[in-house]
Amino acid sequence: MNQEGPMGEILLINKPVTWTSFDAVKKVKWVKRAKKAGHAGTLDPLASGLLIICTEKQTKKINLIQDAEKEYTGTIVLGSTTPSYDLETEVNERFETNHITKSMVDAILPTFTGEIMQAPPLYSALKVGGERAYKLARRGSEHKLEKRSVTIKEFEITDFTAPYIRFRVVCSKGTYIRSLANDLGLALGSGAYLTDLVRTRIGEYRLENAITPMDLQKELRPDN
Repeated sequence: MNQEGPMGEILLINKPVTWTSFDAVKKVKWVKRAKKAGHAGTLDPLASGLLIICTEKQTKKINLIQDAEKEYTGTIVLGSTTPSYDLETEVNERFETNHITKSMVDAILPTFTGEIMQAPPLYSALKVGGERAYKLARRGSEHKLEKRSVTIKEFEITDFTAPYIRFRVVCSKGTYIRSLANDLGLALGSGAYLTDLVRTRIGEYRLENAITPMDLQKELRPDN
C-alpha cells in the first residue's frame, strides 16, 4: 500500500476466491470511509490474487495502472471442456489425453506467445448489445464475441503431471487466461479448462505486498 493521505491511496488487495472485484472495492470503500474508489483491472470471482484499488484522487491513475502488463500463475486440466472455460460451469465434453506429452506441450507453447488473436469467453463481463455476455450465456444465447489482438510475453509450464498443467503467463491488458487454456486444449487435439488462477503482478505492483480485504478491515476497523 502507498500514496496514503487525503489525496487518496493505491491499495494492493489480495482478492479471495468467490469475491467479485466489486465486492472488494465496496469493502475497501467502507473500511477507508472513501467517497470514491475503483479497481484497476477486473479479476473473475473464481480467480484470486492482486487487485489494485484506488481511492479518492488516486482514481485518476486507474487507466494507467490497468494498461500495465499482468502476470498470472494457475492450473489447466486437460481432457475436458466447460462452456465458461473454468469451474463456473459443468464439464460438457471429454477428450482423450493419452497422446499428450510434456515435449508436445513445450513444442506448441511458442504459437501462443507474441501478438495473437484471441476470442473472449462467452461467459465474460464484456457487453453485447448493452448486456453482459455472461448473462446472455446463462440464458442459452448463441451470441459471438469477436477475436481481438492480445500479447503474450511469456508462457511457461512450471509443472506437468497429466492431466494437470501448472503455468506462468505474462501478458497484456485484455488477455483472457481462460481462453488461453481452452485454445491450448484445442491445439493439443484435446480439450482443457482453467481450474485455478492467481494474478501475481500488475506492472511494478506485486501480490506479496498485498493484504486481504478482511485483514485490512481488522487493521483499520477492528471493532466492526
